Amino acid sequence: MGIFALIWYAGACWIGNPVLLPSPVAVVQSLFSLIASGDVASNAASSLQRLAMGFAAAALIGIPLGLLMGMSRILYTLVDPLIELLRPISGIAWIPLGMFILGVGETLPTAIMFYGAFFPIVINTLIGVRSVDDKLIHAAKVLGVGRLSIVMNVVLPASLPNILVGLRLGAGAAWTAMVAAELIGAPSGLGFAVEWYRELLMTPSVLAFVFLIGLFGYLFDKLLRALQTAITPWANTSQEVI
Repeated sequence: MGIFALIWYAGACWIGNPVLLPSPVAVVQSLFSLIASGDVASNAASSLQRLAMGFAAAALIGIPLGLLMGMSRILYTLVDPLIELLRPISGIAWIPLGMFILGVGETLPTAIMFYGAFFPIVINTLIGVRSVDDKLIHAAKVLGVGRLSIVMNVVLPASLPNILVGLRLGAGAAWTAMVAAELIGAPSGLGFAVEWYRELLMTPSVLAFVFLIGLFGYLFDKLLRALQTAITPWANTSQEVI
């Protein structure tokens, strides 16, 4: 980080135009000023609220759908082509159409965040179900365990490592999509602040909010990693599917 800061400072001195490239000192000063004014708190609260809503909706729909697709060949055959058709399309591509339908407000960025988080959650849950050892399910059936009990006590716990990986990947995708949606389709938020200060040619404030976007994304990912380790310490989390 120190080397990067020195290179940044040298580049800012060489360019000599704070609008094009402000120095790290100017960005830090701007950051403290934005924090003191309450601008950071208000915009961060808006973004985090949208993240919570979009991410929670994606999890509440994506996890049950992934479980059902993993256990039902018919449902998998019906739904998988639609998921694989929509999954490569970035949520950013839907923003122009979303602005026509939903307008500028809270709904559009929340919907884009839901879209970004939904597919990693569904697919990782599906893979988790498909990776459950058939012997465990067979043993439960031999003991007379009902289908619902098998799902809750065998399939779901065995799939949990993959589900948590999907949640972490989905959160990252939702956060990235949120920033893009807020740039042009929201009245507040961290992404909105970046665009607002860009129009005012206040580049230090722009970079301060860019730093905050990265910081919040990093902290949220660390939180989910800690939750993942605490709940499934035995799991090998290196096999992640996007």
